[in-house]
Amino acid sequence: MTDATGPGQGGEQSRNEAHDHRRPLSEQIDPSWASALEPVADRIADMGEYLRSEVRAGRGYLPAGENVLRAFRQPLDDVRVLVVGQDPYPTPGHPIGLSFAVDPHVRPVPRSLANVYRELHDDLGVPVVEHGDLTSWSRNGVLLLNRVLTVRPGETASHRGKGWEPVTQRAIEVLAARGGPLVAILWGRDASALKPLLGDVPSIESPHPSPLSASRGFFGSRPFSRANELLVAQGGEPVDWTLPPAA
Repeated sequence: MTDATGPGQGGEQSRNEAHDHRRPLSEQIDPSWASALEPVADRIADMGEYLRSEVRAGRGYLPAGENVLRAFRQPLDDVRVLVVGQDPYPTPGHPIGLSFAVDPHVRPVPRSLANVYRELHDDLGVPVVEHGDLTSWSRNGVLLLNRVLTVRPGETASHRGKGWEPVTQRAIEVLAARGGPLVAILWGRDASALKPLLGDVPSIESPHPSPLSASRGFFGSRPFSRANELLVAQGGEPVDWTLPPAA
């Protein structure tokens, strides 16, 4: 297996040149995920070559190289909630490899994430923070997984159909086979289309938090409290959805 990720785009490229070491997958992500994704290791390697070709062509990609597989750094067995996104934000400096999250220095946060924060406050009373770094959720058992893990800068959905879908499908199938306690939060039609992969895993579905659709059923859907209720019903621990204030 080879390292899937090389340099990213712009300033991220120079910062990550040392990252392109063709390292084994087990050195890039948690060993439990490396084992689970072994059947699609060749796909990951192919995507690594595709990303390097994008860099050679001067187009680059996002997020930064070391963050492409970031969602898989936490142990598979720690995952309690799956939140599916579409693809990374196409703005350089924004995506960090976790769906819906952005670099902690980005202000203001993207409108979709601002709507997530509004619903989180309305649902659980969690204070709204200024930053968009969701790392604490990831560390608390929330897998923030984009369906497509990279994007061309400035071009939304530009890497769809290039090869990431079998990788993320495998990840979802492995989670479903592992069983609970586990809950899937599916925002929008693209995410809901993955429901057949989840088997018996309970899911919470609503429109996407995008400003175009949030008022059509996302607001008031209470996904965070409902996810915790479903986890407890399976004998699991609820997620602490509180986010730390900006550093």
